[in-house]
Amino acid sequence: MSEVVTIDAPSASASPSSAGASPSVLEARALSKRYGDVEAVSNLDLRVGPSEIYCLLGPNGAGKTTTIHLFLGFLEPTAGSVHVTGLDVAAEPLESKRRLAYIPEQVMLYRNLSGLENLEYFAALGGRGSLAPEHLTDVLAGAGLPRDAVRRRVSEYSKGMRQKVGVAIAIAKEADALLLDEPTSGLDPQASNEFSELLGRLRDRGVAVLMATHDLFRAKETGTRVGIMRHGRLVTEMSTDEIGHADLERIYLEHMHE
Repeated sequence: MSEVVTIDAPSASASPSSAGASPSVLEARALSKRYGDVEAVSNLDLRVGPSEIYCLLGPNGAGKTTTIHLFLGFLEPTAGSVHVTGLDVAAEPLESKRRLAYIPEQVMLYRNLSGLENLEYFAALGGRGSLAPEHLTDVLAGAGLPRDAVRRRVSEYSKGMRQKVGVAIAIAKEADALLLDEPTSGLDPQASNEFSELLGRLRDRGVAVLMATHDLFRAKETGTRVGIMRHGRLVTEMSTDEIGHADLERIYLEHMHE
């Protein structure tokens, strides 16, 4: 990756550990979301600890995006609850959102502002106040954005460059968790690899990552755990250390044909 500055190494307290031993940064408890007769998410129990990259797999309509939107407070649960660093999202929506960063499939940035101006705005919105442009430029470079691009308008950026601004926002906000919805869709292989490297570095900082994706290869390559959703239900989850690429594909297809 070009123009990369060093991101702080993890402290001992941020070292990865098993989900059972780690405090949950993101937690869904008996979570359900219904639209009329359609149950988009059904009785979901899900926990993501610090330094975990949890990949949610499943076909369109499985409930992946709805789950992420429930964590973000974009939707209200029909039943159950969602928690961010122990905060009930429904009871403390503003404070819980301050702990989160979100990168949707199409990154939402102000196209007529530069990458630096977008980062200044979103960092301030996240409660970080006014940060020096030199510091924010270093953050953008640390997220892989070339220094000669930081003052160019976002309208001139590729999708991969916009994704890097999104990661820089998560770093500048000092977010406890990053939520991603199909982040590598439409990226070329090099940009996808760079993005995976960025997620690994966020993981090393202790950030919890929840990523909805169709990309089984990227889930195995990047994730620490994967969960498979079907018809709004989490049908299985597993550690990526325990399976190979072919195993994940086989398990996924078996659950799709149940």
